[in-house]
Amino acid sequence: MLPVRKPDNVFNDLEQLQQRKEQLASQLQQDNQQFTTLWHDTFVAKSASNKVEWASSLLSNSLTAIDAFLLVRKLFKNHGSLFRHSRK
Repeated sequence: MLPVRKPDNVFNDLEQLQQRKEQLASQLQQDNQQFTTLWHDTFVAKSASNKVEWASSLLSNSLTAIDAFLLVRKLFKNHGSLFRHSRK
């Protein structure tokens, strides 16, 4: 279990609170930009510049699809009763 961390900040007036709010907003904006960049790099398909890259991309995607199909088939074979609705 993670330890509970109590806030270190003690605000004496409204200006300090507003400054902290602005700091957190800028941190959130930076984190959001970083997350968006990582998401884009991970999940957006890149166009192949030549036939070799296109063929390797096709092969990689095909193997991923076959692997996913075999995984689902194995799960249904071994644990199919979990996915079926029982009649009452």
